[in-house]
Amino acid sequence: MKTQKTIKVGGMSCVRCSAAVEHALCAVDGVESCSVSYANGRAEVVFDEERVNIKLLERAIKKAGYEVLEDVREAKKREFKSNLRLFIFSLAFSLPFFIMMALMFIIPEGDIMHLLHNGILQICLATPIQFVAGWRFYRGAFKSLMNKSPSMDLLVALGTTASYAYSVYSLIANGAHGTFYFESSAMIITLVLLGKTLESRARARTNEAIEKLTDLAPKSATLVRDGVEEVIPISQIAVGDIILVRPGESVPADGIVVKGESHIDESALTGESMPVAKRDRDNVFGGTVNGRGSFYFRAEGVGGDTVLSGIIRLVEEAQSTKAHIQSIADKVAAVFVPVVTAVAVITFIITYLVTDSITNALDSAVAVLVIACPCSLGLATPTALMVGIGRGASNGVLIKNADALERACAVKAIVLDKTGTLTEGKPSVVKTVVLNGGDEDFVSYAACAEAMSEHPIGSAIASLNKNEGLVCEEFESVTGKGVFARINKKSVLVGKPDWIEEKCNVKLENEVMSLAEGGNTLVVCAIDGNLAVAFAVADAVREDAFDAVKRLKDAGIYTVLVTGDNEATAGSVAKRVGVDEYIANTLPDGKQKEIARLKEKFGVVAMVGDGINDSPALAAADVGFAIGSGTDIAIESGDIVLVGGNVSAVSFAISLSRATMRRIKQNLFWAFFYNVIGIPVAAFGLLNPIVAGAAMAFSSVSVVTNSLLLKKVKLK
Repeated sequence: MKTQKTIKVGGMSCVRCSAAVEHALCAVDGVESCSVSYANGRAEVVFDEERVNIKLLERAIKKAGYEVLEDVREAKKREFKSNLRLFIFSLAFSLPFFIMMALMFIIPEGDIMHLLHNGILQICLATPIQFVAGWRFYRGAFKSLMNKSPSMDLLVALGTTASYAYSVYSLIANGAHGTFYFESSAMIITLVLLGKTLESRARARTNEAIEKLTDLAPKSATLVRDGVEEVIPISQIAVGDIILVRPGESVPADGIVVKGESHIDESALTGESMPVAKRDRDNVFGGTVNGRGSFYFRAEGVGGDTVLSGIIRLVEEAQSTKAHIQSIADKVAAVFVPVVTAVAVITFIITYLVTDSITNALDSAVAVLVIACPCSLGLATPTALMVGIGRGASNGVLIKNADALERACAVKAIVLDKTGTLTEGKPSVVKTVVLNGGDEDFVSYAACAEAMSEHPIGSAIASLNKNEGLVCEEFESVTGKGVFARINKKSVLVGKPDWIEEKCNVKLENEVMSLAEGGNTLVVCAIDGNLAVAFAVADAVREDAFDAVKRLKDAGIYTVLVTGDNEATAGSVAKRVGVDEYIANTLPDGKQKEIARLKEKFGVVAMVGDGINDSPALAAADVGFAIGSGTDIAIESGDIVLVGGNVSAVSFAISLSRATMRRIKQNLFWAFFYNVIGIPVAAFGLLNPIVAGAAMAFSSVSVVTNSLLLKKVKLK
């Protein structure tokens, strides 16, 4: 049986390390596919669980020289602290070299410079840097060679060792005042460690969205059992437990309100800023924040079964997937280190033959090795994807995989379902007209009569009752016609217009009948045989639907409403929301045909639906946007899930996709540009190895920083 598991991996120092882990996992018999992300330290593995178990996979990772982690967040913090300690250690020993480099331009001669140029002092300073601070590069280089996947650590180890070894040779051959390159090896290691420290700090920030989601869950809950309150860890909550939530507390699990009422801030899950009213039988979700009221709820989803846990899992899995565009960088990185090593060797030989100077040859070769670090190339795509997917999650937009995010930026046409997508998905009263000079109390009589009805239209009218003093003394439902009730000794009829006309022997005026225009359902109420009030009932258009369609059209996307409803209803909704085209009386398979037609005309087509009856169309579209309902976020139906059911989030998701792809292309351009320009410059001896080290560190940090700017991009 095929299954997918996420394994958290530690010890990866660059993108080639992730390739080594990927190779080790794919070599396990029974593994179908795997994707390892250096940026977030996770491996997504698809395997046959009858032939492979998680222990075998973990063993393969450890055999390759890497760690299996319990908590990636803690590991990233440890990595940052470790890099920071090594950098501070290396910097302390490197300071005399930095001072020497600075003084060369001010006082090139003198006792201070004579002392700093002393080979004995320099080897004492450089050796701890080379073999204590720099040990991580030797370890990484050895590991990468054993895995037949040469990494950036190999380049740094080769370059700095060459400088250090030549300096030791010069010290032995020429004494304390020979020609040395101790400062090059020491300062390169220090600068690379500075880059690693800044990079690890920045990479940790790419997971802020997951950290914020994880931190939403409280650490404890108030359990109520036999009237006794007890504070317990949330890990001890069981399905069926009654939990008390006080004002300002976070909801510790998913469940159903059994007593009390309040307003809850669900913005962290849905992106909806307004608090949501909760009362008896309403659903509540773990990680949301209670307002001023108190309530009791029965736990239904606990631990890993909560909506919050599902969202976190989805975001983690999405951040671990690779976009198609990343394959370009992966293919380049696979051959990059061997090619660069060969270029460095050729550079050394040619420079030595041309200049007859081993010093110049060594300078050029070391500069090539150091400037060519492929980290920026490997970080270009995954860091931008992680930030983009994380930002979407924090705004109630769950992007299931990197491919969906990549495809969404190219959407040219979008198909919109009507019911539950552009409309509320349930009947509501859109207009009320009081007849024969009556008053608002007529509305309450009609609502009181419909309160006993089980029909959805009746429920919509029943919600209008504002007179709590009305008492229904008698009730009868007439199938297909309406209802009769005796309320406070008054005879009340509510139902279809022709039934009311027949029962009351009246003729409805054109003004009343016009309420049925635009696909509305007309319901009429008569009290004691006299016409009292008329209602226009419809599936109301969502408040944000017009703005959502306008944003899509402003983005250059062709909008099409496709629905199974009749022509009048479809036309009315289409006119109100402003779509470019509408198609009525369409069955589910017809929606698929419309998507195929639009693909031929426009290319990349998206579909927005409720994720249940629109599943075939969602699957047929290039990008499927599933409207989530909170309890059922329709994860299986679409590529992108709108948790709060907010249709305006579609334009946000497309804008986010476009902004993310822009960042990826910028990152890849500068990564390629940096290496294409830097390596030839270094090979011709025009780049000092120390400057190369600083440039290499800057390139990786700049790529991650550029990706982090996605958090501040103003999405339109």
